[in-house]
Amino acid sequence: MGSRDQQLRQLRDVTSSSAMNKASIIVDASKYIKVLKQKVEGLNSELGAVESSTPQIEDDQPMVTVKTLEKGFLINVLIEKNSPGMLTSILEAFEDLGLDVLDARVSCEDTFKLEAFGGDSHKVDSIDAQVVKQAVLQAIKNTD
Repeated sequence: MGSRDQQLRQLRDVTSSSAMNKASIIVDASKYIKVLKQKVEGLNSELGAVESSTPQIEDDQPMVTVKTLEKGFLINVLIEKNSPGMLTSILEAFEDLGLDVLDARVSCEDTFKLEAFGGDSHKVDSIDAQVVKQAVLQAIKNTD
């Protein structure tokens, strides 16, 4: 273990203190700790603001987002539970709208997650993203 003088030099270096005596180094270290605490509090506040603005799934309510792309839709579904037949029901809703699933990623373990890219060059212009979202929500509701 190093001597006290070495420990004070290390403390001075860590806190970017230019003080030379023990008392001043400790005062600078105390100020440095206060600044760090303020930074942590600021980051925690920012994190709290981000978390409160992030959509949360409440009481098994599905989170469905539909983004209109140039030649189709990007559909994301997240549900805290998985029901038998949910994927089939959602795919049938796409089919009823005339959307072809061009690419999809699905996870049906504890939660149900679906990211799908669907489209049909002839019908995409005539279908609204809100219509797709409502169709997906209805398909989910039908599996409950």
